[in-house]
Amino acid sequence: MNMDWTRHSADLLRESAQLSWSAPQVVAHRVTRMMLAGPQPSARDRREFTLMGAEKLAAFQEAWVAMGARTMALQQQWALEAMHFWWQAALGGAWLRPRAMQRQVANDVSKAWGSVLDVATRGVRPVGQRAAANSRRLARTPLTRKKR
Repeated sequence: MNMDWTRHSADLLRESAQLSWSAPQVVAHRVTRMMLAGPQPSARDRREFTLMGAEKLAAFQEAWVAMGARTMALQQQWALEAMHFWWQAALGGAWLRPRAMQRQVANDVSKAWGSVLDVATRGVRPVGQRAAANSRRLARTPLTRKKR
């Protein structure tokens, strides 16, 4: 049986953990910064608030592109496998034997599950990487109220 899904599960878990650790830290820092900035934020605060929105758009766009590209590649791969299966059937292949068919179905289910996890990982990765980078960058930024 193909156990690729275990590797993809570990990848998704790692990326999700990175995101779940970094995102709350970034949100806490930025909300605190908004509270300290008050109704008239400084130029530095305005840049950070603008960057906040732009980064989210870029990260989610990157995630959608990565997921879409991987899904298209998987669709092509599955179409080729379906054609191969059809040709085997047309030529009287070994798939007609119950044991061989059972193993093939189990292998296909494992591959499909691994593919789903792979697509999900490719969607979480760019968002998690941006959140981790922001967390590191914002941790170095002091949270002091600027004098006007």
